[in-house]
Amino acid sequence: MSLTSLPETQGRKLVFIVTEDWFFVSHFLPMARAARELGLDVSVVTRVRTHREAIEATGAKVIPLEAERRSLNPMAAGYAAGQLAAILKDEKADIVHCIALKSILVGGFAASMAGVGGRVYALTGLGFLGARTDFVGRWSQRAVRLLVRGLATSRTRYLFENPDDPKLLGLDPNASNVTIVGGAGIDPELLQPAPLPPQPPLRVAVVARMLWSKGIDLAVEAVKSARAKGADVELSLYGAPDPSNPKAIPEDTLKSWAAEPGISWHGPTRDVAAVWRDHHVACLPSRGGEGLPRTLLEAAACGRAILTTDVPGCRALVRDGSEGFVVAPDNADALSEALLNLASEPNHVARMGEAARARVLEGFTERHVMDDLKRLYTSLLRS
Repeated sequence: MSLTSLPETQGRKLVFIVTEDWFFVSHFLPMARAARELGLDVSVVTRVRTHREAIEATGAKVIPLEAERRSLNPMAAGYAAGQLAAILKDEKADIVHCIALKSILVGGFAASMAGVGGRVYALTGLGFLGARTDFVGRWSQRAVRLLVRGLATSRTRYLFENPDDPKLLGLDPNASNVTIVGGAGIDPELLQPAPLPPQPPLRVAVVARMLWSKGIDLAVEAVKSARAKGADVELSLYGAPDPSNPKAIPEDTLKSWAAEPGISWHGPTRDVAAVWRDHHVACLPSRGGEGLPRTLLEAAACGRAILTTDVPGCRALVRDGSEGFVVAPDNADALSEALLNLASEPNHVARMGEAARARVLEGFTERHVMDDLKRLYTSLLRS
C-alpha cells in the first residue's frame, strides 16, 4: 500500500508549531505538503506576518500565535504554552511537530498539558549551542539536553538535518526514534545548473543572513588576502542583518566592507538562481550551529562549487575535494588558500560544481525529505 493511501492517516490531525511564518515558508513547506499527501489535516501555529497565503496554499490552516521570538521570560513562555495547549485541545491534535529549540521547549510543555503523546521535535541546528565548546557551551548543551529529553514521551520522534546534532542531545543518530533528513530539501527542477561565467575573475558569493556566526567577516578577510597575493577574486555578499539576532553584523560594517576593492554587498535577494548564474563558487565559512544550510543546497543544485567549514551541517553535504573545499572553522588563512587554488583551476571549479549537483540529487531533494517525513508520520500514528 502506498504512503498516499493509508487508512490510519486519513483525517488525523497534525499541528506544526513554529515561531515565525517566514521561517516555515522558507524551509518547511515540503513537510506540510508531505502531511497533506498522507491525508492528514494540517494546522500551522505561528506568529503571522506576511506569509499566511503561502502556507495556506499547501492546504494547511494557519492559526496565529502572538509570542516574543527572543523572550526567555518564564512567565511569557508559560503564557504561550497555555495558549498552545488550548489550541492543541481545540484542534484535537494527533501529532505535534515542533520546529526549532524554542518551539520544542514551549510546544512540548503545551503538548504535555494537552495530553498529546505523538510528538516530533525538529532540531534545525543548535545555534550557539553547537558553535561553542567552552564551559558555558557545554553547560548549555547539558541543560538543553535535559529539558528536551524531559519533554519526551514514548511516542516522541526526533528530527535532525545532520548526524552530529543528535549526539549533542545524547541520542544515537541510528536509533529508531531519530530521523535525519537532507535539510529543507531542494526542488531540482526549479534550481538548474547554468553555464559558468567567464573566468577570471573568480566570482564568489555568500548568500546568508549577515551574522558573525556565518563567518561573513572571514570571507571578507580571505578575499582581501587572496587578492593581495595576486588572485583575481571578487566577493559578493547577499543578505541582510537580522535585527532580532544579537549576532547581526552592523550595517555600517557591511558598507565599509563593500567599499573595499573586489567586495560588494547587495542586500537580500529573492532570486538565488540569478545569483548563481553570475558566480562560480558558493562560500559559507560558518562558525557552527548549522542544521544543513539551505544556501549550500541551493548553490549545489545550481551546479556551483562550495567553499565551507568543517562544522556540523556543512560537512554533511560537502566532501572536501569533491563538491568543494572544507576548511577548518574560524581560519581566514585556510579560506584564502582555498580561494587561491580555485582561482588557478577553472576546470576544477567546474568539476566540483557538477559533483555538487549530483550530490543533491542523491538524497537532498524535496521529494527525499517528503518521503522521509511521510514514513515518520506513518510510523508515529501506527505506534
